[in-house]
Amino acid sequence: MRVCRERAIIDNANMEQDYNIEQEERDYSASNIQVLEGLEAVRKRPSMYIGDTSVKGLHHLVSEVVDNSIDEALAGFCDHIEVTIGTDNSITVRDNGRGIPVDEHEKLHKSALEVVMTVLHAGGKFDKGSYKVSGGLHGVGVSCVNALSDHLRAEVRREGKVYCQEYAYGKPLGEVSVIGECAVEDHGTTVIFHPDATIFQTTEYDFHILSNRLRDLAYLNAGVRLSLTDLRNVDEHGVPHSEAYFSQTGLDEFVRYIDSSKEALIKDVIHITSNKGGIPVEVAMTYNTSFNENIYSFVNNINTIEGGTHLTGFRRGLGATLKKYADESKMLEKVKVEITKDDFREGLTAVISVKVLEPQFEGQTKTKLGNTEVIGAVETSVREALANYLEENPAQAKAIVEKVILAAQARHAAQTARARVQRKSPLGGGGLPGKLADCSSKDPAESELFLVEGDSAGGSAKQGRDRNFQAILPLRGKILNVEKAMDHKVFESESVVNIFRALGVTIGTEEDPKAANLSKLRYHRIIIMTDADVDGAHIATLLMTFFFRRMRPIIENGYLYIANPPLYRCTKGNVSEYCWDDRQVQQFIDKYAAGEEKSVRKQRYKGLGEMNPEQLWETTMDPENRLLKRVNISDAAEADRIFSMLMGEEVAPRRQFIEENATYATLDT
Repeated sequence: MRVCRERAIIDNANMEQDYNIEQEERDYSASNIQVLEGLEAVRKRPSMYIGDTSVKGLHHLVSEVVDNSIDEALAGFCDHIEVTIGTDNSITVRDNGRGIPVDEHEKLHKSALEVVMTVLHAGGKFDKGSYKVSGGLHGVGVSCVNALSDHLRAEVRREGKVYCQEYAYGKPLGEVSVIGECAVEDHGTTVIFHPDATIFQTTEYDFHILSNRLRDLAYLNAGVRLSLTDLRNVDEHGVPHSEAYFSQTGLDEFVRYIDSSKEALIKDVIHITSNKGGIPVEVAMTYNTSFNENIYSFVNNINTIEGGTHLTGFRRGLGATLKKYADESKMLEKVKVEITKDDFREGLTAVISVKVLEPQFEGQTKTKLGNTEVIGAVETSVREALANYLEENPAQAKAIVEKVILAAQARHAAQTARARVQRKSPLGGGGLPGKLADCSSKDPAESELFLVEGDSAGGSAKQGRDRNFQAILPLRGKILNVEKAMDHKVFESESVVNIFRALGVTIGTEEDPKAANLSKLRYHRIIIMTDADVDGAHIATLLMTFFFRRMRPIIENGYLYIANPPLYRCTKGNVSEYCWDDRQVQQFIDKYAAGEEKSVRKQRYKGLGEMNPEQLWETTMDPENRLLKRVNISDAAEADRIFSMLMGEEVAPRRQFIEENATYATLDT
């Protein structure tokens, strides 16, 4: 009877719910259509306009404002841009461009400054008489910044007067007014904004992320001076930390900077500039002795991380020209392996920059170019300039072709080794490494793999884990340094092979035989878990180098993490707590021992193996308590330079890095 009564109550509730839904459907009318006024749409769906609301989106705000100043530089009216991080994490961007117009807009009957700052799709980028090329295609940049800031102040210096208007959450706090005078030759725009903490996950700016972006812009816009000042970081004299960025020759210096930690194959940087069909093309390229290809592409100063038609044109021009030269020079006659287009790109570093009048990007974040006319412009430019260089520099040409032949031979040797890695299907079970303790879940979204240093820690991790969604792969010793290894050596390494098989990743796509295919990736959290000592840090660096060079999409998709085990366990009487750094240790001492360090028992964990399974689970593996660091790439060119410097063949850059940073190192005692 009780069951029947409960079933009747549920049925009645369902009938009432169905009735309410039907009533709502009948009542659906114009009154249900929500119209978002002004910048409300941006605040409602910020990720549609700036990508996300994490650290990446926060720093994208600065790029939007700086890109407006760069557009003034592209138009020939600006050569100095200053960016300042305030003590409250506000951002000030000042340029010496023409200054945003302040006269009345004839249609909206408001100051043009207010229109630019508060109306979506409003700006000079639609008038090709104002800007021939521009990164700000959609006219939503600075208005989005305004919408997502709790306060923004715009100052314009034009014709001897200083105009100002302030905003809160995208809405004007008053009219545009004259607040002072300036010299007639003093002109430009200053934008000061503070990001809205209710929108962003963090409002703290990272100096290095902004520095990397400004450095790139300096290389991409030769002759423009940029600076970055951090008022949060001052020296003993009260002088804030500041850096300046300027390039005289542009992409030539950019390529030399990227390759500064690599051994050069040729001494020259091949610098190509042209204007084909009204499309300015600039390419700088060189070869080094590494086995990696590094190409960075830009359109109107926007980093197109997914490439596009300009990258396609470059690869076509490069492959065709080098193949023709190699055939005509008879250097391929005795080569027993077939040369493919991919062999011409091993050891290549290149930067491609094009300026397009009407760029067709995929989305507001602009990651891939789609203009088909760009293919021919870039391909023709590369063919002509590269052919001339090869003819005029036979020694360098010979070195490049010999590198191509070596790449082809290595690729042929790697095919057999790669086949051994991928001979069996990882999902079939037979191809999984024997040391892998897999999880029971088959859903990659909820599954995670711990790459653990050593069998001892691996044993503790296997006992302490949650078997439902956590897999453990112990790694014996240090894995191969893939920065120095040729392809066939990579696929002959047992540790590397075990990682490939455990992940279910295949290597080689139709577009790129070296690219990782993640279609069968078995885990969406790959967690590097090593000891908190020098050896552990080295192993973690080797693993990150491996993922950056061989499986970069895993990092780009946010699947790679680093576990953060505690360094100490502090005990005072009946109270015991884990501490992840010395600051937390001091806090424990102050809280429970009134600052008396001697009365606190401090246990230092030198390795994961010193923890029992329960402790390892509680501190490092339990999703409720653990601290994970997600690995991301904020600047691919800078990341490439750092990995080459730390893990490459060249000793001098590494020695210089150690000397410059030795004072920041701490020693285990």
